[in-house]
Amino acid sequence: MEAIKETNFSFAGQTGFYRGKVRDVYYFDDRIAVVATDRISAFDVVLPRAIPYKGQVLNQIAGLNLKATADVVPNWVLSTPDPNVTIGYRCEPFKVEMVIRGYLAGHAWREYKAGKRTLCGVSLPDGLRENDKLPSPIITPTTKADEGHDEDISREDILAKGLVSEQDYINLEHYTRALYERGTELARERGLILVDTKYEFGKYNGEVFLIDEIHTPDSSRYFYSEGYQERQQKGEPQRQLSKEFVRQWLIEHGFQGKEGQQVPQMTDAVVNNISERYIELYEVFTGHKFEKEPYDSVLKRIEQHITDNIFTAKN
Repeated sequence: MEAIKETNFSFAGQTGFYRGKVRDVYYFDDRIAVVATDRISAFDVVLPRAIPYKGQVLNQIAGLNLKATADVVPNWVLSTPDPNVTIGYRCEPFKVEMVIRGYLAGHAWREYKAGKRTLCGVSLPDGLRENDKLPSPIITPTTKADEGHDEDISREDILAKGLVSEQDYINLEHYTRALYERGTELARERGLILVDTKYEFGKYNGEVFLIDEIHTPDSSRYFYSEGYQERQQKGEPQRQLSKEFVRQWLIEHGFQGKEGQQVPQMTDAVVNNISERYIELYEVFTGHKFEKEPYDSVLKRIEQHITDNIFTAKN
């Protein structure tokens, strides 16, 4: 199966380019065109093989969620002219990611299991089990690294280091909780539990904007609501839709992004399974069948849609 590993366009009026872990970003003064490629990352490492349709899934789920939360906080999107492309405002990003957790899972559980009872300055009670619902959602920010690993950081350290002003941080916390509440409602409608997620924010003309993707399988973890309590009482693993299964596969094959570790070989079967899981989340979350866009001339299609829409995207 084909997949979009990277793009290398050169547009009239282009003022810059940035390649992230999974997105290629083209700058045009105060606007950007973001291409959701099929690259996949885990433990802050881009894995060697791209995943068919992953970019389309992420871009379309993010688009739906950004539209569904635009009344909670303004966001960067102006238009989505292609299944893999979003055009929007160029915002100045804050140097932190706002992670919010309603359940003890993933990284938080691994830290808790190792004996830690404080995460990013937030105290956790004893006696919790993996995937337990927390007494109330907690915010556990991370630094936003240009290269390498993002690191856990507390509210106090963020303010002490001047990464975000106190007033801006108060706004970020407020928006984070409000977005998580909305995301929880949207997930519930589809029989899902929004376990944890992250939000990124920036400023445009002095106003705080929500940027990047939200509530996608790359930025969020979902459990199926049906059977959650029963599985939890029996100590069984939860049925989930997220990228966590990719991390678990890597851990089982001796990779956690640490120095000296080698990324295990991803067979066609592994790649296809990951692709199917992303499509499954799209269909469960949206309630619609996923329409696979053809890969024939996909780069030409993306390039043309950016060319036609970058300067005509409307507020």
